[in-house]
Amino acid sequence: MQGAVIVLALLGVTSGGEALHLIHLPATSNVPENAPPATLVHEFSVNLSVSLSPVMPGFPMVVNPRPFTEAFRVNRLSGTNFEVVTTGKEQLDFETGPKVFDLQIYVKDDVGVTDVQVLTVQVTDVNEPPQFQGNLAQGLNLCVVERTNPGFIYQVEAFDPEDTSRNIPLSHFLISPSKNFRMSANGTLFSTTELDFEAGHKSFHLLVGVRDSGNLEASAELQVTIVNINDEIPRFISPRRDYSIPEELRPGTIVANITAEDPDDEGLPSHLLYSITTISSYFVIDQLTGTIQVAQRLDRDAGELRQNPIVSLEVLVRDRPSGGQENRIQITFTVEDINDNPATCRKLTFSIMLTERAANGTLLLDLNKFCFDDDSEAPNNKFNFTTPSGVGSSRRFSQHPAGSGRIVLIGDLDYENPSNLAAGNKYSVIIQVQDVAPPYYKNSIYVSILTSPENEFPLIFDRPSYMFDVSETRPARTRVGQVRATDADLPQRSVVYSISSGGASLRYPNIFWINPKTGELQLVTKADHETTPVYILTVEASNGEDTSSVTITVNIIGENDEKPMCTPEFYFMAIPVDLKVGTNIQNFKLTCTDLDSSPRSFRYSIGSGNINSHFTFSPNAGSNVTRLLLASHFDYAGGLDKIWDFKLLVYITDDNLLSGRRSARALVETGTVTLSVKVTPHPTSIVTTAARPRITYQILRENTYSPSAWYVPFIITLGSMLLVGLLGSLTVLLAKTVYRHCSSMTRKDKKQLTKKRDMKNVTGEAAVESVQMNTVFDGEAADPVTGEIYEFNSKTGARKWKVPLTQLPNWPEPSPQPRGTAAEGPLTKHAEK
Repeated sequence: MQGAVIVLALLGVTSGGEALHLIHLPATSNVPENAPPATLVHEFSVNLSVSLSPVMPGFPMVVNPRPFTEAFRVNRLSGTNFEVVTTGKEQLDFETGPKVFDLQIYVKDDVGVTDVQVLTVQVTDVNEPPQFQGNLAQGLNLCVVERTNPGFIYQVEAFDPEDTSRNIPLSHFLISPSKNFRMSANGTLFSTTELDFEAGHKSFHLLVGVRDSGNLEASAELQVTIVNINDEIPRFISPRRDYSIPEELRPGTIVANITAEDPDDEGLPSHLLYSITTISSYFVIDQLTGTIQVAQRLDRDAGELRQNPIVSLEVLVRDRPSGGQENRIQITFTVEDINDNPATCRKLTFSIMLTERAANGTLLLDLNKFCFDDDSEAPNNKFNFTTPSGVGSSRRFSQHPAGSGRIVLIGDLDYENPSNLAAGNKYSVIIQVQDVAPPYYKNSIYVSILTSPENEFPLIFDRPSYMFDVSETRPARTRVGQVRATDADLPQRSVVYSISSGGASLRYPNIFWINPKTGELQLVTKADHETTPVYILTVEASNGEDTSSVTITVNIIGENDEKPMCTPEFYFMAIPVDLKVGTNIQNFKLTCTDLDSSPRSFRYSIGSGNINSHFTFSPNAGSNVTRLLLASHFDYAGGLDKIWDFKLLVYITDDNLLSGRRSARALVETGTVTLSVKVTPHPTSIVTTAARPRITYQILRENTYSPSAWYVPFIITLGSMLLVGLLGSLTVLLAKTVYRHCSSMTRKDKKQLTKKRDMKNVTGEAAVESVQMNTVFDGEAADPVTGEIYEFNSKTGARKWKVPLTQLPNWPEPSPQPRGTAAEGPLTKHAEK
């Protein structure tokens, strides 16, 4: 930029007039998001220099936009008037993309005078219609088993770029009303009637709509298919039971097609499963179609098929996927014999090296030593050889005598002979060995004949140096490039490549590997552009006689290869079941960083674990700090919610590279965070023991609670709360009375009252209360009256003593009573149920 200013200043001085410059720039303009191509952004003009040199073609242009974008271009309106418009190559998204672009407008005339000004483009928000998420966006087919009770079917999920970010709920509705279905405002689809497949309710086509706060709507198709219940026995409909097949069929060949039908499936064979119950290694059956295929070689001349060529199978067909209905059938295969033993050779390829001065008549190969026929009788075990043919064999090689299999040299192999050079001094000879009896099986024998030249030329690379580029995100074994060294000597010698120097990093002695045979350069591990952007390698090639080396420059291209890192990575929270919707759960805050992405590039989403979508993040994009909110109420009483411990898998995705990236193509990285949220019910405090003078209450509980009896814990909890209040009041009154009554007793009176003769008038009471509640006790608490420890179930309210009471409280003995009044004494009574 400074250089451009200096050039403009010099041109202005030398020309003696005003220099070339842009008018109406710098400036700031607005463009709505999702603007179509050719949308006008800004108009400007160019004031020509005193030389009146016109603007060069292709100028003005947008250079070095920040952040990088191809969404804008400059159009020429006239010789000095221009406009900036959108290109349509990139979508301008206010919610997920950059909101501000700095475009440098660069202009240049025919004499080289330039000017650069900045146009700031701000992307404005436009209300967009909501969008359906998941498979519903392309249309969804739901399957519902017939005779299912009316109730919940599917939860529709939709997203609005504006309302969702502001936690404004969307309104869901059915565009095509149906007497069989209804939809709540939050997108829950319910069935209102029992769906019967046999009554004609096979499928329903629903049109689901969603509306945002700006009355923009979107719709999606939802197909509800009713699944029939199978209860009929399948019936075989294929007529054949006996099959004759030839031996040596290839594995996978279909030899029979066993078909059946199920009345419940309306004749669709795809609803049945086929299997072979007989143990057989020769055949397999396709469990969906019933086609029987060859599983392994059928050799009629060896093994068990030589003794017995008949194979019997039992085929079983049953309902798919379940139902317990099945049927069986017996089928028989007879394997027929064919002539399948051709003449063979222990070796079918030969390589022979000859000197260029080998004499005519030299014996190269006698094929009779390698070939044979396994057939036991003539003419099946007889064979002959054809005349040699192939590239370069003409007038050089022959069979002597004809058909004998003896290959001899009859021509010239001089390495300097031009005709031999044209053939590359490499000759390929093809000879066929063939049965003399039908079906005339034949095999081809390949003979390669080479001559040995002298070393005359040096080993050189095809380039004086190499330069390759590779992205830092590419994994190990990525191909970086390839070098090639050749020797003009024929035939070509094998070249071995190796890295002699360069390529070291902080963690590895060499992050590159070169294929010693092909010269292909590969990565041993990922490269890091931030650590080392350029590597200089020296590669050496050798063919055993000559050696050569070359320099390779490898540029590491920077990419978005760093995942977002967030704190905390794991967190545990406990929340009450009646937490208000929209509350920041325990003020939890997630803070994220990324080495190569802007903080505005983060998007947050909850993967697995967010059952019934109770939790959400705010904001869900555009910030490196977000908070966990409660999105909807818990409904355990209504049966919508079943679990109390939620394990949320949170995905944090970055959407752009830094402004200094070298590549215009943005990659995306995703980090994860695990959150555990425990929902706790309302704790209740129930006094299970109330003390009265000389009376012991022991409450023994055995839980037989069934999850379907939802009213049991409700009634028990309500009754327990009323009982706690009543027993608490009685306990306080009785304690005060006993304390005043017993304070005047003397030790002598206490001893006299314990004598056996005085026990005749003693009366006592024992109250035993037994409630059956069989459960799991997951909490502990102390009784406010006795101080004893009891266990309780946080969901049902059931309780039991942790250590059963085996002793009575040490009540003080009562004072003497007037004659005619029975004295009260301790009485303990224990009962279990």
